[in-house]
Amino acid sequence: MNKVLMLISLCVVVLSTSCKSKTKEEHEKAKYVVTSPIRKDTLVTNEYVAQIQSIRNIELRTLEEGYLQNIYVDEGQSVKKGQLLFRIMPKLYEAELQKAQAEANFANIEYKNTKQLADSNVVAPNELAMSKAKYQKAKAELALAQVHLGFTQIRAPFDGIIDRFHLKLGSLVEEGELLSSLSDNSKMWVYYNVPEAEYLDYEQKLKNNDSTKVQLLMANNKLYKYNGVIETIEGEFNNETGNIAFRATFPNPNGLLRHGETGSILTKIPYNNALLIPQKATFEILSKHYVYVVNKDNKVESREISILGELPHIYIVKDGLSEDDHILLEGLRKVREGDEIEYEFEEPEAVIDNLELTAE
Repeated sequence: MNKVLMLISLCVVVLSTSCKSKTKEEHEKAKYVVTSPIRKDTLVTNEYVAQIQSIRNIELRTLEEGYLQNIYVDEGQSVKKGQLLFRIMPKLYEAELQKAQAEANFANIEYKNTKQLADSNVVAPNELAMSKAKYQKAKAELALAQVHLGFTQIRAPFDGIIDRFHLKLGSLVEEGELLSSLSDNSKMWVYYNVPEAEYLDYEQKLKNNDSTKVQLLMANNKLYKYNGVIETIEGEFNNETGNIAFRATFPNPNGLLRHGETGSILTKIPYNNALLIPQKATFEILSKHYVYVVNKDNKVESREISILGELPHIYIVKDGLSEDDHILLEGLRKVREGDEIEYEFEEPEAVIDNLELTAE
């Protein structure tokens, strides 16, 4: 029995020693990768959801009631200024014009006869004045009839593209009824909302005479060929969102952009001599950013940092770090505050290259 107990005790001692040796060996083999922040000139690209609109987009409505007699264009067709688009049945207005023309002719003849009599002192001057007033009234009614007849012809007020038709040929239309819409797509207005802080940055750029050009990322995730220029900003902030609307104008010589499209505006903000660190070297606690700094005793210490800007895989640090600091790049979840570690230092240039990010 004693021999058995001695044998068991010996096995336990051997296993315990083996496990401790193995754990110590694994701990000694554990090495972490450490790097430093790097200073470089870079560009931060901000992206904003945008709405694309024509510089002129109007509704084409009827000014008179009647039947839609003719449609001279097709949906999506490009038209020229003054081109006839629609015609409302003009029979009634043609008859009114003829009636007004006849009355104007009669009033003219009556006025001429009265004038001859007045010149011969046969009639009083007041009668001549009454005849002249009747003639002027008849001419005004003739002009009004001509205007009403002109209202039966809907012409393009500017060069543009016709939208879908809301009524078919032969439809009975009421005064003011919508027929279609017309878009001038020679240039496009692109609207997007900017937070207050970024608006202030933009105003500072204007004072420094920096470029106000922007790019348009289309819905197919491709960049539009031409750059746009910020031309105007709305007068007030939206109290609910804290944003203000910007409007950029883009040329559209090939007609690729259409009214109602969506996309994203891309703006580039330069940061000179910016302090960069990999995002993976940080962790968050209650919306605050931290890194592990390795001190001169090879112990890790957590340190809060402030973020100035963000790129893919990279943070621009406002304060909390310097170029001389060593920060833990990997294994952040394996260490605790005050742990002493062994590490290998990786040059920050190589770290940036491995992130496949171009910092300009």
